[in-house]
Amino acid sequence: MRILVQRGMNATVSVDNRIVGKIDNGLVALVGFKDDDTIEDIKYLAKKLVNLRIFDDENHIMNKSVIDINGSILSISQFTLYADCKKGNRPSYVKAMKAECASSMYDIFNEELKKYNIDVQTGIFQTDMMVNLTNVGPVTILLESE
Repeated sequence: MRILVQRGMNATVSVDNRIVGKIDNGLVALVGFKDDDTIEDIKYLAKKLVNLRIFDDENHIMNKSVIDINGSILSISQFTLYADCKKGNRPSYVKAMKAECASSMYDIFNEELKKYNIDVQTGIFQTDMMVNLTNVGPVTILLESE
């Protein structure tokens, strides 16, 4: 499992020109699954994500989590995080979990995040989405369960 995390504000996700998820301050999490990911991977990365200290404290040092700032998470399914570009120029997605299973895992992941009393906004699984955000810093971090 992989999560590309961006510290963001004013982030939205739209489908067919309609906003389906929106946060004002928090994390934008692009979430991808591979075939052998488990519920334990979900629990591990959910805990890691909500406790990741990438928000500034009063001394302008990244020392606070999304929980500490009472922020939100915009969670977006992103199978392309498992793109393999080693051969040729066209990415292969054979390592990405099949959509039927990934949809369930994505739902479980978002429910796990909500257990931390965080507002979780989402896109719509397996649709073309437009993600718009202001990446503060910028801060972008890759989390992996392996």
